[in-house]
Amino acid sequence: MSRDNRVISKAWGTTVKKSQAVAKKRTNTFFTTMSVAHADDDEPGTGEVYHAEKNFSNGDFYTGQWVDNLPHGQGKYLWTDGCMYVGEWYRGKTMGKGKFSWPSGATYEGEFRSGYMDGKGTYTGSSGDTYKGSWVMNLKHGQGTKSFCNGDYYEGEWRRGLQEGHGRYQWKNGNHYIGQWKNGLINGNGTMIWSNGNRYDGFWEDGLPKGNGTFRWVDGGFYVGVWSKDPKDQNGTYYPSGSPAGNLDWDPQQVFMVDLKDCKICAGEKVSILPSQKTTNWPALEGEYNQKQGVYNGGKPRRMSVDGRLSNYSLENDGSNSVCGDGDLRDEGFGSNHIGDLDTRASRLTLKIQPPKRQGETISKGHKNYELMLNLQLGIRHSVGRPAPATSLDLKSSAFDPREKVWTKFPSVGSKHTPPHQSCEFKWKDYCPVVFRTLRKLFHVDAADYMLSICGNDALRELSSPGKSGSFFYLTNDDKYMIKTMKKAEVKVLIRMLPAYYNHVRAFENTLVTKFYGLHCVKLTGTAQKKVRFVIMGNLFCSEYAIHRRFDLKGSSHGRTTAKPESEIDPTTTLKDLDLNFIFRLQKVWFQEFCRQVDRDCDFLEQERIMDYSLLVGLHFRDASSYRGSHTPPRTSGVRTPKVNGEPDNDGGGPRLSRADRDQLLFDPTRWASIKLGINMPARVEHTVRRSDCETQLIGEPTGEFFDVVLFFGVIDILQDYDISKKLEHAYKSMQYDPTSISAVDPKQYSRRFRDFIFRAFVEET
Repeated sequence: MSRDNRVISKAWGTTVKKSQAVAKKRTNTFFTTMSVAHADDDEPGTGEVYHAEKNFSNGDFYTGQWVDNLPHGQGKYLWTDGCMYVGEWYRGKTMGKGKFSWPSGATYEGEFRSGYMDGKGTYTGSSGDTYKGSWVMNLKHGQGTKSFCNGDYYEGEWRRGLQEGHGRYQWKNGNHYIGQWKNGLINGNGTMIWSNGNRYDGFWEDGLPKGNGTFRWVDGGFYVGVWSKDPKDQNGTYYPSGSPAGNLDWDPQQVFMVDLKDCKICAGEKVSILPSQKTTNWPALEGEYNQKQGVYNGGKPRRMSVDGRLSNYSLENDGSNSVCGDGDLRDEGFGSNHIGDLDTRASRLTLKIQPPKRQGETISKGHKNYELMLNLQLGIRHSVGRPAPATSLDLKSSAFDPREKVWTKFPSVGSKHTPPHQSCEFKWKDYCPVVFRTLRKLFHVDAADYMLSICGNDALRELSSPGKSGSFFYLTNDDKYMIKTMKKAEVKVLIRMLPAYYNHVRAFENTLVTKFYGLHCVKLTGTAQKKVRFVIMGNLFCSEYAIHRRFDLKGSSHGRTTAKPESEIDPTTTLKDLDLNFIFRLQKVWFQEFCRQVDRDCDFLEQERIMDYSLLVGLHFRDASSYRGSHTPPRTSGVRTPKVNGEPDNDGGGPRLSRADRDQLLFDPTRWASIKLGINMPARVEHTVRRSDCETQLIGEPTGEFFDVVLFFGVIDILQDYDISKKLEHAYKSMQYDPTSISAVDPKQYSRRFRDFIFRAFVEET
């Protein structure tokens, strides 16, 4: 053992002995002596564990073991709203075994990790719901059993907070189902057995029989065929039992209308706030951050949630009333794609303590587009909240008719169907509303969350400058959705290709093409008569990971470099083909799926005569300290490597997770649920350098220098068809430049060139 290791071992042994002596002394004393301190007092940083009580200025209270100004060991924290945690702490975070209770009487008892319910644990709701099993970051994930307050019972697999995989559901009335589940619904192959002995064996979709299946009666008779809730799509054959009392007049639709009527899956109760959302007040974290010393000193107090996130709220601003999504433990507050922060702790702690700079300018009162934003929010709230019959995923052709539009007037004083508002009077148009409502359902977008993101109390943000097409872009405050203004020609293209688009995204769950959620138009009344058309899309980079580099890749070279000087390039800059200085290496399984999906998507776009699309790629460097400008190539070799904004220059500038911890978080199988093609994908990139004598070289020479990253990518700008203007552009530029280097080319040629380039930039990990 080295001398340094012996010194460390000796010091650690001394600390343990001191702690044990103090603990023994307390256990032998009937009236334990407590050190009572105010939240603002400074404690000596001796590293010795002792007992303390803390009364915080906002009314919160902590009692338990304390070291270096933070809870460490056993302790209890009581919030002013009645929530309470009792259990193990590790340097200010709930870590280990503990119990969290809500004022409603609900409790969670089990394992915690960095503030999250994570591991084995039992949640008991105030109404009597009980779940016992595995958790991952507040989500039921893995094996678990749930007893519902209405007497129902489920035992089986869970994924991202919902039943998914194989499971058994028992209803109070004796009916039970055994088989496959998806997103909390019966989906796949399974068997339903009724209490009277009848049973259905076959395939299900969204909780109903769909596809091949057999219904059997106790007396031996059965019906076999193709099932569907729509009678027109159902056909089969009835085989009576041979008994004269056979059900010869039986209608298969009776299964949907009668037999399944009492087989509804219980949604469970809701919870107002999750343990990881509760904020705590630790003296060691109050004040401004001293980057050199790695501590906070004086200044405005900060608050820290138990998952380690810093907040700028003052201590008087009680965060206990915040609500997570719709507050339903089924979703665990993470929304539709939201276990998507598979490594939230790593991304927050490794790179930066202060919140990252956000893109865009908030549209506040006085902004030139303030009224337009209000109109947009009013229209969305009306469209999404309007009562509508439940729709099947099998849409009729009439739903895609270009004439399928709904106009609504919004007078300032309000009307029978619209509320009064402070904006100017306007008219609102929904294009193909049934199709887009069904697309949102297909993409698992919750209507309430969708409205809250776009129409909540938070304003939209306008990106600093319009795109090349002249369109303006807006982001919702939670970054989930992007809103793009559109030209009339683009609207026509989207409406034209909508049937093919719908069939494509329905057939391929891992499609990389842009997700469209709504197509609308605002028409101002009065003399202006101005029309603003816009589409609502998913934001590819909505993630807890900081995006350090982003590229827009087409496979062409003419004009495909950023116009910014290197000094102005930051993580929000979108770089282009000639700026690319990486090769992306994917694991074999992901690479094969990537190649298949790029081929499928390009075939679809080629068939729809679409060109000028690109692959948008975002990189999060897992170890940003190893990639902070020390590998700066010359300008001809691509844009310089990033230095993360706000990252301390010294290694001790802030709390970090070890590489081993980050690897465990990234590659823990329980977190694979959040990894999809193009979303949260762990990968490696290899640094490349272009030859100085070849200005149009798209893929540089590999250097053998690798970086671990998390990748995000998708195909964007898919609404440009090869119309007469693009044909003229192609002819004109071909006279000046190499025709293969320009962007405007025939869709078939564009698709071939795009694939060739992408399959050189993305390769299989060896």
